[in-house]
Amino acid sequence: MTTTIEQQLSYYLQDAHAIELQALEQVKRAPKIAGDPEIAKAFEDHLGETERHRRDVEGRLEARAWRPVPQKDITARVTGVGMAMFARFQPDTPGKLVAHASSYERMELAAYDLLARIAERAGDEETARIARLIEQEERAMAERLAACFDRAVDASLRDLGRESVAKQLDKYLADAHAIEQQAAKLLEKAPKMAGSSGLEHAYEEHLEETRHHAELLEGRLGARGASHSSLKDTALRLGALNLGTFMRVQADTPAKLAAFAYAFEHLEIASYELLKRVAARAEDAETIAAADEIIAQERAAADRVHGLFDEALAASLEESGVAV
Repeated sequence: MTTTIEQQLSYYLQDAHAIELQALEQVKRAPKIAGDPEIAKAFEDHLGETERHRRDVEGRLEARAWRPVPQKDITARVTGVGMAMFARFQPDTPGKLVAHASSYERMELAAYDLLARIAERAGDEETARIARLIEQEERAMAERLAACFDRAVDASLRDLGRESVAKQLDKYLADAHAIEQQAAKLLEKAPKMAGSSGLEHAYEEHLEETRHHAELLEGRLGARGASHSSLKDTALRLGALNLGTFMRVQADTPAKLAAFAYAFEHLEIASYELLKRVAARAEDAETIAAADEIIAQERAAADRVHGLFDEALAASLEESGVAV
């Protein structure tokens, strides 16, 4: 269905409003399960910012004579509660919480970056200004969480002896392997939904790196006398298939896919940063080296996708029948 640039901007604002409600549910619950006072404070400080972001987005919708979408907002709230509960019931809650929250902040950052770009195209300077300010605060929160990686690992491992730390490292390696299986499935589908040759090439190139990452992890698990979890691998691969189907039916697939891919890369980065720290406590130098190699490639992949946001947005607008 053909839409105008002004309509597309309002749709992006509605999506941003739902994202902030999802974030609020997570940020409210996070301090109680953080396991560390500094990590808890990072979330407590961000709560006020998140509430202001919601109000600012709602204000821009009202200024454009639009409203939030109740169905989107309700779904976002429920999902936000579920994400917080997932972290709470993990054996390494602080680590899982910080990794997923770090990735979520990057997803918000990407959403506001795209919102600012479409606002600029639509000539809405006030929405563009607010989006850039929120983007900066989401980036700052992501960086605060990254600075808590050491504390998150300390909180997750503080009651474990040497042998238990070694077993925990095996679990982190198995979790990382499962994430790579999910990434590979997504990247296999991504080129057909990319919307531009630049993004298509970026996804294809990273797919080869992702397969190499899985091989590295299998090697480290084998060397440690451990193995990956077939159940986790299968579950995350199925999740990737479902997500690929969801992306395909979106009206602005290229932009949503690029934003998700950027955030997913940062989930992987956070996971490997934690893995590296657990490996250090287990005195496993080979796993530290493997994690460093993978982190460098994940950061480069995230930067490549982020650098192609203009292409992704242009492709999404073209799919919606908007002149670009």
